[in-house]
Formats: sequence, C-alpha cells, structure tokens
Amino acid sequence: MARSTGRKAASAPAVPNWPRPDEPERFVASKEQLLDMYRQMVLIRRFEERAGQLYGMGQIGGFCHLYIGQEAVVVGMQAELVRGDSIITGYRDHGHMLACGIDAKAVMAELTGRAAGISRGKGGSMHMFSVEHGFFGGHGIVAAQVPLGAGLGFAHKYKNDGHIAVTYFGDGAANQGQVYEAFNMAELWKLPVIFVIENNQYAMGTSVNRASSEDQLYRRGESFRVPGLQVDGMDVLAVRGAAKTAIEWVRAGNGPLLMEMKTYRYRGHSMSDPAKYRSREEVQAMREKSDPIEGLKNEILDGGFADEAALKAIDRAVRDEVAESADFALEAPEPALSELHTDVLLGTY
Repeated sequence: MARSTGRKAASAPAVPNWPRPDEPERFVASKEQLLDMYRQMVLIRRFEERAGQLYGMGQIGGFCHLYIGQEAVVVGMQAELVRGDSIITGYRDHGHMLACGIDAKAVMAELTGRAAGISRGKGGSMHMFSVEHGFFGGHGIVAAQVPLGAGLGFAHKYKNDGHIAVTYFGDGAANQGQVYEAFNMAELWKLPVIFVIENNQYAMGTSVNRASSEDQLYRRGESFRVPGLQVDGMDVLAVRGAAKTAIEWVRAGNGPLLMEMKTYRYRGHSMSDPAKYRSREEVQAMREKSDPIEGLKNEILDGGFADEAALKAIDRAVRDEVAESADFALEAPEPALSELHTDVLLGTY
C-alpha cells in the first residue's frame, strides 16, 4: 500500500475571476477614418526611412531607433485618445511623436539637434518631449517610463480630470522589475493607466521566447489582478478596436489594463544593429504577409473606399512633407552656445 505523505495534492491553477473588459471587436471605420490612418502610417514609415538616411549621412548623432513595421500600434491607439490624455514611451519614439500630431519638421529638427526641434535640439532621437501635445517623453533607460506612466495616471486621478495615461514599452522592458512595481501600485490605487507592450519579438537582439519564461506577455499583470488583452499589432483596425475597448474600460474607473501588441520591426534594434539574429527570409515573409500599411491599403481598395490613384496621391503628399521636413531641419540653426544650460537641471552628488 502506498504510504501517505499527509500532503494535499496540488490543485489546478485558478482561472482569474476578477473583472475584465469584454473581448474587443475589430474597428469598423468610415472612409475618412481609413484614409487618415493610412496617411498617418505612411507618414511614419517615410519619415523613419528618411531619418535612417540622414543618420547614415552623419546628420543625426547618437542613437537612432526606427519604428518601421510597428506603425499600426501607435496609429490605432492614438486614434481613440482625446486631448488631455497623457502619452509616454521609450526611445523608439519618432512614430509616437508624429501620431500625437506634432509637426514632422519639429520632430526632424529635433533629430538633427536644431533649435527649431520640439525640444530645442537638446533631446535628440531618444528624449523628445512636448507637454502641449500630452507627450511626456521618449526615455532612454529601458522601462524607466513605466513607473512614470503610472505617475501620470496618478496625476489624472488626483485631479479627477477624466483623462488617462498610456504607457508604451517593449517586450525587453517587460522583464524589468520596476514594471511590476508599477503594475502593483496602479492596481492598488485603481489608476487610469493602459500599459501597452509593443512586442516586436526581439527586444534588443534576443527572441522573446528565449528571454521570457512567460512569453504570452498580456498575462504578465495577472499576479496583480491587472487584466490583459493580446492584439494583432500589425492590423490597425484590430488595434483601434482593442484601443476603444481598453480606453472605455479604464476611463470608467476600473483601474489599469495591460495590452500586448504582437508586432514586428523590420530594421535592427538601432541603426548600429546588423540584425544577424534573424534571417532575411523571416523579415521578408513578415513584409509580404503582415505589413500593416499594405494590409490597410488592400482593405481600402477591396472595400471601394478609394482607388489606386487616390492612395498614390496620399503617398506623394507624404513624401513631399517628409522631404520638406528634412530640408527644414538641415537648414535650421543649431542652438546658441548661450542656451547650453537652459532647461537643463544641474545637481550635485
């Protein structure tokens, strides 16, 4: 006879039973909304391509992290936000600035370190900022923006202004400890925060499957009773539908929500990354099968919302806008030497 150990058998993991939003539906857009989202994604794509060229020419210094491939995430999310909501992200921030409505000239001038830049040429690629547009920065320290995003949510709740904070970060940042401290506090205090993980599959150069013991990142908040949604981040209509559900949930006072956007970046982690950790075939397959711009383009054409000529006209207008932004940036003066310490906080240790 088997000898009893006196211990109870382990029970099956409990299914989370705390409140959570309904599963989102894919957004049904009007012609105007479709064309606007198409234009925004094309603007981000062409802007980033031009930024990459300028970096190669030595016109952009420091680091430069391009958003090419991930355009649907920020365009779909931002489409459902209102003026007064707060945005914060990491160092892959050019697309977020453009989606917040900041002029391409001001963003390009910032990249090139000119006084006409949105942060007067002192933020560069990784640290742009605009309170006027509700954009509280790109941040160079991995995951540093996550507790700051919780703080923005706290400010909205303290002021009782009805607004929310959206905190973007990547799959690599999702493994940092301060992320979970922020989850815990956000849920304890029922802060109006949406945590958006832009899971582009590779963090810096390691696959999410090799770096994360739980690679279904939308589940990362369960220990803190923060519900999560997993979204096709290559489909702008899926993103916008999920954004609508998430924003309504958080704005109603239900506390924080976690969204995992399954997306993909076509370029390396930064301009100095040769991206040898993945094959050309893998990247090409994503471009051919899942490109967010081509996907929306086909939807517009198949639905009869516009023809090829109309979309080509949008493409030409965007190319002209990006070219003008580059010319403006290269012709703009650098900050005066007398501005060296203006807006810079100096401390002692």
